[in-house]
Amino acid sequence: MNKPIRRVSIFCLVLILALMVRTNWVQGVQAESWATNKNNKRQEFDRYAHPRGNIIVGGQPVTSSEFVNGLRYKYKRTWIDGPMYAPVTGYTSAFQSTGLENLEDGILSGTDDRLFFRNTLDMLTGEPKKGGDVVTTINAKAQKAAFDGLGNKKGAVVALDPRTGAILALVSTPSYDPSTFSGFEKSDGEAWNNLNADTNKPLLNRALRETYPPGSTFKLVTATAAFENGMFQNIDDTTQTPEPYTLPGTKTDLKNESPNERCENATLKSAMDQSCNTVYGKIGVDLGRDKMRAQAEKFGFNSTVDTPVRSEKSLYPNASTPDGTAMDAIGQHDTRATPLQMAMVSAAIANNGSLMQPYLVDQERSASLTTISKHTEKQFSQPMSPATAQKLQEMMVSVVENGTGKNARISGLQVGGKTGTAQHGEDNAGLPFAWFTSFAKTTDGQSVAVAVVVEDGSNNRDGISGGRLAAPIAKAVMQAALGK
Repeated sequence: MNKPIRRVSIFCLVLILALMVRTNWVQGVQAESWATNKNNKRQEFDRYAHPRGNIIVGGQPVTSSEFVNGLRYKYKRTWIDGPMYAPVTGYTSAFQSTGLENLEDGILSGTDDRLFFRNTLDMLTGEPKKGGDVVTTINAKAQKAAFDGLGNKKGAVVALDPRTGAILALVSTPSYDPSTFSGFEKSDGEAWNNLNADTNKPLLNRALRETYPPGSTFKLVTATAAFENGMFQNIDDTTQTPEPYTLPGTKTDLKNESPNERCENATLKSAMDQSCNTVYGKIGVDLGRDKMRAQAEKFGFNSTVDTPVRSEKSLYPNASTPDGTAMDAIGQHDTRATPLQMAMVSAAIANNGSLMQPYLVDQERSASLTTISKHTEKQFSQPMSPATAQKLQEMMVSVVENGTGKNARISGLQVGGKTGTAQHGEDNAGLPFAWFTSFAKTTDGQSVAVAVVVEDGSNNRDGISGGRLAAPIAKAVMQAALGK
């Protein structure tokens, strides 16, 4: 072989080797990064090349896939009762994916490694690719009761099974229909833009992703701290509370909501019935910010909660002055909570002091209904002793029977609750948030815990209260969840 031909041969061999190295580098080392690159549309096209699996509620799908036979997109996602279930399912679209549609995409799209055997078998038998299903913990009747109860109000509802942590209802209003922007037409883009521009924030999952001042519902946490730290032994213990009570280090008197309240030196039970700010504000000061914060954190404050959809952190401050601690202890100042968090407080009380990890997915399964994974219940924390939980249960039941929560009474059930009216805005000028957190129990051991928040529920400031606006909604959800 002459020298020029040899050089050309060596050069060609180098090119072939370089091509082989490059090919193996791209297919082996860089495969994952290329596959997940936001500019790579192949995965998106593949996601809509076959029907997605479904999200299941009460044995029935609340999602479906519609054949559109487009050039690149063969199917689009649709929802059944989309506005009611959007906070549960989230959405998947050409614009973005959220919630279970995003977190469970591997199962729903059929790309999860655990579906490899099923996919291989389908490929060998010529069956079309199918996504798996995600079975939720949602109780369809409780979900509808929550959605109907909120109606055109702005707010959220969360219901839990205290014994297991299963989420039975998860509603946020105003809501949206994911089907309106799940397609690939110009109208879908317009619907998406309109939703994002809406000042009422319909895309916001208020049940998990919005925090509010919890108002007087937080007095349950303060009462727990008082018992757990040995400040009081019984619910009928008398407090040493002056009327008026001046916030420490200030000349400002802490006011009670109603002039008819008898809060001076009230018992713990009576103060909870009447929702006395002075009593529980002073307890917070006497305990101090560190003990109050420690108790709040046992309930889940200052922590994220994965359901698996991640909730926003509920916040209890760590640097309040004594006057600020008084306000923190009654759910004002810098204390903020998600509706999920306040449902967790009631759930722990109802479950004799044990707080179970909230969860939304009961099981994942293949298209052939084979179970891929099943949720295992686990404890989130132990915020209080069983003895303290029993005392809090008695106090909450008294609130419903004798105090501000009478609108939540249900014949044949033991119902406990706590109302809240949370001030907000500059100088508290905004319309208050109406809260109600509660539990209900049957004689055979079934139970449910519910939290309801209603934003700006009335133009008449005096007409806003947890007992009038939120308690009836909680009552309807508890009845639906327990079949009453």
